[in-house]
Amino acid sequence: MTIRRIRKGDSVVVIAGRDKGKRGDVKQIIDAEHVVVAGVNQVKKHTRPNPMKNQQGGILTKEMPIHVSNVAIYNPVTQKPDRVGFRTLDDGRKVRFYKSNGEVLGA
Repeated sequence: MTIRRIRKGDSVVVIAGRDKGKRGDVKQIIDAEHVVVAGVNQVKKHTRPNPMKNQQGGILTKEMPIHVSNVAIYNPVTQKPDRVGFRTLDDGRKVRFYKSNGEVLGA
């Protein structure tokens, strides 16, 4: 198991694309390179009614995956997007830390 720079539940800021500057929490990790962020990269999907599945038709708004290179983790101390590094503590645990101020993430 590898430690990911961005995990489910992390607060992130979009740094590139249509939704640049928006902030949200990671809802889901799709694969190694894509994440779904709450309130970001929303698209309208037109659906047909399907009586067999008891599904109503209409226009749905859903969040689509965004590439991890277009999001940066949000640092609540500096209140800015930040980069993530890895460090091994004295007790042998491998933890993530903010590059700007060296503070450990989720400690």
